[in-house]
Amino acid sequence: MSLTQSPRHRGIEHRAPLVVVHTGTRFNRSKVTIRDLEFFFGTTQVLTRVCIDLPENQVTAVIGPSGCGKSTFLRALNRIYSMYPDQRAAGTVLFEGENILGPQVDLRRLRSRIGMVFQEITAFPKSIYENVAFGTRLHEHLSHAELAARVEEALTRVALWAEVMDRLHTPAAGLSGGQQQRLCIARALSTRPEVLLLDEPTSALDPRSMMLIENLIDDLKRTVTIVLVTHNLQQAARCADQVAFFFLGQMIEAGTAEQMFTNPRQVQTQNYITGRVG
Repeated sequence: MSLTQSPRHRGIEHRAPLVVVHTGTRFNRSKVTIRDLEFFFGTTQVLTRVCIDLPENQVTAVIGPSGCGKSTFLRALNRIYSMYPDQRAAGTVLFEGENILGPQVDLRRLRSRIGMVFQEITAFPKSIYENVAFGTRLHEHLSHAELAARVEEALTRVALWAEVMDRLHTPAAGLSGGQQQRLCIARALSTRPEVLLLDEPTSALDPRSMMLIENLIDDLKRTVTIVLVTHNLQQAARCADQVAFFFLGQMIEAGTAEQMFTNPRQVQTQNYITGRVG
């Protein structure tokens, strides 16, 4: 449905062993095709000619040192930057064949189809129910029963329904940090997006909560294409099918998790993976 209105080295010594689970990965067809993506804050260019395909129903992890443009890359993919007049993107981002950087794109509909979860836990000062229902209310007109079913569906997908079903109308602030982050993911899922952008979703969480969300990511990719920004290289190795390394506003290289963590092609990538930079 339209969105418009009407080199190589012989080995690497790691600081700690990385468990790469996606050996022999074969990529699916591209869900989002990115060509020559550039991004500007005013006159300052922060992304330069990024080209990558995001395979459908697989996880692409974006890694790199702080300030390299990872989060900015995510924000370009659902045009959240459009809320700020001094920010702009150029190039081509094809989503289901349509350039979403075009001027006629319905941004509300775009953000329902490409959802985003931020690093900072952003549970609203509302009830658990109203947090999840928020996006659906914004994008669709559903009956009370339909909305309730959608809320239950989203909470079930993030393994939170059994934990909160008896207190849906209590403040979300009463949930633990890990539960609140899963709530935020449920809120993004309530609009049934096709792509989900995750910006360091576990950086502030305890190991158990991190494990729950990593398991969730593995489950969600059956139906959703996922882009995961993370500083945790072991997390990228565990979760990702494809890994992209960013450095100084450029995408240096991308490949399977196995290839990127055992035999990267570029020196910059090797230095980052081995802890020499970043």
